[in-house]
Amino acid sequence: MTDPYPHAKTPGQPDEINFLDPDIQECPYPSYELLRNEAPVWKDPVTGFYVITRYEDLRKVLLDTEAFSNERATTQRDLVHGDRQAKMKALYEEKGWLPAPTLAGRDDPNHKQMRAMFDKAFRAGRIRELDPVVEETAYELIDAFVDDGHCDWVAQFAIPLPLKLIGLQMGAKKEDLPRIKAWTDAWVQRLGMMQTEEEEIWSVEMEIEAQHYFQPIFDRLRENPEDSLISDLVNLEIEGWGRTLTDNELHSEMMADTFVGGSETSTNAIAHGMKMVIENPHVWDMLKSDQDKYIKNFVEEVVRLEGPVQGLFRHATRDIEMHGVTIPAGAMINVRYAAANRDERHFECPEELDLERKNAGSHLGFGSGVHHCLGAPLARRELYWGFKAMLDRFDSVKFAEGKNDFSHAPNFSLRALNSLHIEFTKA
Repeated sequence: MTDPYPHAKTPGQPDEINFLDPDIQECPYPSYELLRNEAPVWKDPVTGFYVITRYEDLRKVLLDTEAFSNERATTQRDLVHGDRQAKMKALYEEKGWLPAPTLAGRDDPNHKQMRAMFDKAFRAGRIRELDPVVEETAYELIDAFVDDGHCDWVAQFAIPLPLKLIGLQMGAKKEDLPRIKAWTDAWVQRLGMMQTEEEEIWSVEMEIEAQHYFQPIFDRLRENPEDSLISDLVNLEIEGWGRTLTDNELHSEMMADTFVGGSETSTNAIAHGMKMVIENPHVWDMLKSDQDKYIKNFVEEVVRLEGPVQGLFRHATRDIEMHGVTIPAGAMINVRYAAANRDERHFECPEELDLERKNAGSHLGFGSGVHHCLGAPLARRELYWGFKAMLDRFDSVKFAEGKNDFSHAPNFSLRALNSLHIEFTKA
């Protein structure tokens, strides 16, 4: 059998794995396979996290919110860089707003009550209303460079498509989107836990800059509400709390669940989708032959194979036994979605991009259970229209010779191509 990861750093045993090593993060899939087969519940000697990699185990963790909590006094950063977190807290308090727990960092009943408010703001009708805007934006972006015959797919399409849409929903000015992208990039780098202390200070200061941009918007919308997503987030009272979100809570949501959750993850999937169709010419041919039949499964396969979110965290509320390993109460658990999405116990030939896959939509790329990704419906529409516009406007496509290193931004939790230079013929 051909090695599906010929250029990857492949550890020989679990204790050689270090997910904070940029070389392993560049292609983590051999490490995931090793863990699934030899150590499905693995205590990472570097971080102290208990890493879970098999599909059925992840499903159990995600659905059991009593044993596996989202609320935690100690964060993953405290375990990896605990010596510097007090400095970061002081920086927020001195210059901005200390971020409060996000929706993803809460358990029921607080999570359920807060989620109900978000469900109103992200109601299905609003997503349907956005669909023509998603379509129009996708075609406008491609039409801006289609006559050139080449582009950086990441910079010219994968980034601006979701960013423009979330910016529209959040009331951001078009000319401010590059600044917002810089802020979200800084936030994502801190999330990745692979920064020096100086770099982490820079990330916090960038987030504080973003806070001062959004605070006047919050103040204005409290005085004069409007029919927009951001106005709903500012003004909707959370049932059971008897209040709206505080400034600290709003600032957390603006970065984590709106601009990062609503743009960065879609960007990463759109970028990898293009890379996959070039690497798999038969997939391109199938998509071109019958878009209606295959685009939906293509979207699911892209998210499954190159999960924009590689893994997130839970907290053990009690001692838990799994595969002969005792996870002690209080332990930090890393649920590795991207490992589970290539589990051969659930997906046949999991490394293959299969447009005929019957269970493609059962991937965990958007999570599962009560914490299933709030923005999944919009993300799927962004990917659908992004890939459809690509198929409609390009007759053929290939990598630009000598211009790509296919490198990814070093990050423990997210997976993002730095750039993707392509050449194409116009349809």
